[in-house]
Amino acid sequence: QVQLVESGGGSVQAGGSLRLSCAASGSIFGINDMGWYRQAPGKQRKLVASITSGGSTNYVDSVKGRFTISRDNAKNTVYLQMNSLKPEDTAVYYCKAMVRVVNINYVYWGQGTQVTVSS
Repeated sequence: QVQLVESGGGSVQAGGSLRLSCAASGSIFGINDMGWYRQAPGKQRKLVASITSGGSTNYVDSVKGRFTISRDNAKNTVYLQMNSLKPEDTAVYYCKAMVRVVNINYVYWGQGTQVTVSS
């Protein structure tokens, strides 16, 4: 069994910063791609940023230059540093990981953490 546990959400004013963490635990042989998604009320869940096991990153245009995704492979943890936050960044943020268990890859999701940015 694999679990992803997120932390670091909260409420900030526009221009502020937050750092999200997502730690994977359980029967993990390895983790391939990891990513952060967000879902605003009444909208679909969308990719925010992703990172490969080798450290290559990808960002949605709206967060480029403001958000930074990183990971610590030794800790099976992915981070999302969010700076210059805007009210439109308000959403529930979910981490996603492609976890290798023995020789099969499975996709796991975290429980979500609320980020609220006030103007």
